[in-house]
Amino acid sequence: MDLPLAELTLRKYEKPYQTGKRELIKKICLSLGLLQPGDSRDVIVDLLSVLIKAAQDKKELALEEIKEKAIDQRKKANLDTKGMADSNIRRQLKRLRDLLIVEKISNAYRMAEFESLYNIFEEKIECFYLQTIVDRIKEYLKAIETIEG
Repeated sequence: MDLPLAELTLRKYEKPYQTGKRELIKKICLSLGLLQPGDSRDVIVDLLSVLIKAAQDKKELALEEIKEKAIDQRKKANLDTKGMADSNIRRQLKRLRDLLIVEKISNAYRMAEFESLYNIFEEKIECFYLQTIVDRIKEYLKAIETIEG
């Protein structure tokens, strides 16, 4: 079975017009493939929001702190708090870590090096992660040219 070494989903939406913070973060999650279009299970939006705020304050957060803050945000937005089990939060945080957005240090999480999401995307996803995927695809494209028949 062929297992990918890396996988990246990117989507393009309309330009960000005046909208709330949560809606912007939701579009970011959709754009980065962290959320599927039409998906009602959007806990990752609140987790990312909490971590962005913590990065601005240069804070690392334990799982329980992230969970509490995310639940508070969901309640303020009159959203269901289903999906806030520790196991699901850990799974969503792992997805953010796999995309190089979040890092875990001891038992705490933070945005990578307390950087802004823009810088993380530019440096880690666009220049590093995406480039390695593009380079490998080019290797396959060159290899097909050398095969006869």
